[in-house]
This record gives sequence, structure tokens and C-alpha cells, in this order.
Amino acid sequence: MTLQTSDVSPADAAVRRPWHPLSLLLVLALWLTTLGNLPLWRALWAVTDHHSLRTWLGLVAMVLIVLSATTVLLSLLVWPGWRKPAGVLLLLMVAANSYFMQTYGVVIDPTMMANTLQTDVREVRDLLSWSMLAVLALGVGLPGWWWWRQPVQKLPVRRLLGRQLGLAVLALLLMLVVVWASFQEFSSTMRNHKSLRYMVNPINTVYAGARLLAGQTAQAQLPLQRIGEDAAMMRSAGAALPTPLIVLVVGETVRAANFGLAGYARDTTPQLRQLQDRGELAYFTDVSSCGTNTQVSVPCMFSHLGREAYTKNNTPHENLLDILQRAGMQVLWLDNQSGCKGVCDRVASASTLELKDPTFCPGGECFDGIMLRVLPERLAQLEKANGAGKVSTGTVVVLHQMGNHGPAYYKRTPADMKVYEPECRSNMLQDCPVEHIVNTYDNAVHYTDHLLGETVRWLKTQPRPTAMLYVSDHGESLGEKGLYLHGMPYMMAPKEQTHVPMALWLSKPMQLQLGWDATCWKKQVANAVSHDHLFHSVLTLAQVKTRWQQPELDVFAACSVRSP
Repeated sequence: MTLQTSDVSPADAAVRRPWHPLSLLLVLALWLTTLGNLPLWRALWAVTDHHSLRTWLGLVAMVLIVLSATTVLLSLLVWPGWRKPAGVLLLLMVAANSYFMQTYGVVIDPTMMANTLQTDVREVRDLLSWSMLAVLALGVGLPGWWWWRQPVQKLPVRRLLGRQLGLAVLALLLMLVVVWASFQEFSSTMRNHKSLRYMVNPINTVYAGARLLAGQTAQAQLPLQRIGEDAAMMRSAGAALPTPLIVLVVGETVRAANFGLAGYARDTTPQLRQLQDRGELAYFTDVSSCGTNTQVSVPCMFSHLGREAYTKNNTPHENLLDILQRAGMQVLWLDNQSGCKGVCDRVASASTLELKDPTFCPGGECFDGIMLRVLPERLAQLEKANGAGKVSTGTVVVLHQMGNHGPAYYKRTPADMKVYEPECRSNMLQDCPVEHIVNTYDNAVHYTDHLLGETVRWLKTQPRPTAMLYVSDHGESLGEKGLYLHGMPYMMAPKEQTHVPMALWLSKPMQLQLGWDATCWKKQVANAVSHDHLFHSVLTLAQVKTRWQQPELDVFAACSVRSP
């Protein structure tokens, strides 16, 4: 008797046996719910006070809720025509989210999604690491390869449509039943730990992306709203008084907690302190940011709306720079960051991204000092472009810093200006001792102090009234409560991400032209202010009047002598 052997091994037969579409969908949902949500399960376990039977039942209920919600999502989104690429994209999305949530403590909401989409090549490069590549290989490469190779049964369109939508309904019903059965525990957890709702993969990204797309689509369909059409100088154009030059320095990711003038244990701002001791500079001690990331804070701080109205608004408006330009001032935005986020769209602007200066731009990324190096040339070009015969009522320059942008803080400071050692020379902040992280961050603050000191020295050489106003766009977490970087939803953001430094320097000629009492503008520093005040206060500083200005939000209203 002869034994007959099959040419197909059991393993090959298993691979070639086609999956039912719904079974394969449930496998993907189970992977995304369990391994794809490890940061969520770790965070949920960490917030429970005691790990009793009730705790375990609560975790099981949460797993069922997330599994049901994920199944509903996949049933609606994943269909035969794009099943394979959609599955790989979801695996990539979930693996990347999990990595950043676990590594830096961030969460995914619409503002974080907007910030991510605005990220440039330099910022992406700073985030790359071997651990990230390992996570993507294990979380995307292996399961993605398996997912792509699986054969799937071909069902009639109507049958598949009915069954897949039926699966979505059953999953939705299961989710509602579990939520109802565990409502007290579930609602208490979500209410007391709001960050958890932004950690559910991949629902967080789909929700954030949909919100962002809907908002941008709605905004794109609306015309730009003009504001400040009545803008005019408080003094007549062409008057004998010399025209002022104002430099607004928009800091990046500097928190007040590490700013020397704010009472920090280290004197990270020695040059600003000298100016303050000489009575030339005022530091504002209680300043709150408009957001916790650049994408929100920069447009908001130049807006007339204020934080609360800005976050709810979908209508595009002109901003502070438009009004200054309309009043006859020359306006220049000089960027050493990832762009102005729409603020400079209608004024002259320049970026340092393509500059090849061997001193300031080693390795292709420029230190902030490059902006002062090119500023005189850019101002000359601006005056030439505006026409020699055109009367200007003043000039406003915005310097947008790279500042303390993380996680690669060590890249923000030239080698000869590193004061605090040793540094954390890695973008994997959680692998560095806290002291090394703080050293690296403080070196970047110290370099910002140097930039501001150099700016003041340059302004003092100008033959006209000059001023410098510095304010950071948002703060930063350096490991407090397990959080790194920034971008937490504002309602739950720690103070480290919202308390920012602000300082004002005025030349003597500028003080005389403004007519301010020598001590008045320095008395305002103790008042609680925010980015909401910037729009209205800069108008006064630039001597521009418009009905859009609100005196109650003008930091310098008490010092100004306005004509009726």
C-alpha cells in the first residue's frame, strides 16, 4: 500500500484558506483594541486606587466598550476595494499614536492633529529614533505583512453590505449595554481623568481628523473678514516725529518656570536681568498662553478674538499685522520655525529654512541668531519694495524663534553657549536623567536671553524710537507627572504648558514719543495678563487707534495719553 502525500503543507493550506470578511475585520479590531491601546490600558490601570475585583470588572468593561466602538468604526470604514491599505494605515496610525503617547505623555485631539499636519522636516527629524523604528516595525511591519497576505472570501455586494452593517449595529448595541451596566464607574473615570478619552486608538485620530477637516472646510468656504478698516496712527503721518521700530519676538516653547526673571533658581536670563536692573525692561510675572501648541497659540495671540472666542470660531479674520499695515506701518515676519500659521499671509515675510550660513546654520538647521544677522538686509528690501517715496508711519518686525522646540533641545544652542552640563543629547527624553533634560532646556532659555540681549543692543543703534516685546507662544512639560513636550488639551493642561514669560524693553526716545510716565509701564507687570492682551496692547505700543481695540485688554491703557 502506497501512502499519498499532498503537495500542500497544513501551514500553506491554512494560509490559503480564505477568511470571511467579518472574521478578518474582528481580528483587526481585536489587535487595535488590545496591543494598539497599551498606553490607554496602562494609564487606566495607573489611575485606579486599588486593584480589586471591581477594578478588574471595570477594565473588562472598558475593553469591551473600546472593542465595540472599534468594530463599529471598522465596519463603516473598511470595505473590499481598500481593505488592505486601510488596514495597514490603521496599524500605522495606532502604532505611531501609541509610541508618542507612551513616550511623551501627549494625547491626540484636533489641535494636536493640526499641529502634526503643520510639522516640517526638521521637526520630524528630531522625533526619529531607533525605538520609534522598532515600534513601527513590530506594530506595523509584522502585522501589516500578515494582514496584506490574507485571502478573503468574495461575497456578493448586497450580502456583505447587510452583514457588515449588521455587525456595526450589534457592536453598537453591545457598547450601549456595557456602558449602561457600568455607567457609574465609566462616567466617574472619564470625568475625573479626561485625558483618557483622547487616548482611545484609533478613534481619537479619526475624530480629531474629522473635526479638523470639517472646521477647515467650513473656514475655506467663508470670505476673509476685514477688521480695523478705520485703523490710523494716533499721530499724523509725515509728522516731524521719527517713525518707531518695534520688534516682536515670538518665543517657542519657553515656560515661565525656567525663566530667570520669573524667580527661577538659575539665572537663565542674565542679559535681561541687567536691563531690568537698569530700569530699561519690565518682566510680566503672570502671563497665560492662548493654547498649548504653536498651531493654536500663534494665530490666537495675534487675533482680536481672545482665547475663548478664538477656539469656537470658524470664520477667518484679519489679524493684528493686517491692522498695523493698514495704518501705514511696514510689517515684516522673519521665521526660524515651521511657518507663521497664516498670520503673515498678507504681509512681507521671509524664512531662514534655506539659508546656508556656516556659523549660524551648521548641519542645515539655523540657530535663532541668524534672524538678527539677516534682519538689516530684509528691512532694506522691505523699504525698497514699499517704494522710496511712500511715507511710512513705522516698522514692526516679528521674529519667530525656534527657541526651545523639543524634544531635541540640545540642537537649539551653539556649542560655545552651553552653560549647564551635562546635557540630554537624545530625543528620547524619558531615557535621560531629569537633571540632564533641565540642563539642556535651560541652555536653550539662556540662548534666547542672548538673542534678546543682542536684539536690544541692535535696536539701540537705530536712529529712531525703538521697542522690543518678547512673549512665548506656550510652555513645556519636562517630565512632571510623566508628561513631556506640550500640546495637552487646554482644559487639562498643567501650568508648565500655559504659564509663559513676557518682557518689554523701551528706548528712551520711544518712552518720550509714547508720552508714558517712566514708572507707569513697569507697574503693569504684576497684573494677570494673557495672550488675549497682546492684540490690544501692541496697537497702543505702535500708536495705532481703531474701534476694534478694547481698553480693558490693553496692558498699557493706564499709561497712554490719548487724544479724544
